Amino acid sequence: MNPIPDFTEREQQQIGQILFERYQRLVPWELAEAELQLDPDSEQTTACPTLYWSQRGAEFVVCKVGESRFRCQFFYSEREQFGTGRDLYDDLTECVVTLLQVQADHERTRAGVHGRAAAAEDQDYYGPTLI
Repeated sequence: MNPIPDFTEREQQQIGQILFERYQRLVPWELAEAELQLDPDSEQTTACPTLYWSQRGAEFVVCKVGESRFRCQFFYSEREQFGTGRDLYDDLTECVVTLLQVQADHERTRAGVHGRAAAAEDQDYYGPTLI
């Protein structure tokens, strides 16, 4: 089995730009590696290139699980881990933007404010999903 390719320079720049647009400043991020179980029918884990950052009390990871294939989640602690409700993305921008939207909605919910008004009408938006 071929190893999963690292995030390209273009992909890293893409994520950096999305984070800049979201937070209106440069957001430091780190390249990392995560061991993920890619096949639910197997106990085997695979080393996956991962991009990690932390903002506003939340930790974020975007994992590359194949060529143009991504998974993502955000978390506050070991017990508070959330996904977007979608297991796999084939578009990096959609993956990161959705992750940021879901976390922002979750942040508002924690503060007692309701999330996106259009969320019920958006078929591609699933809201925070506890992992």
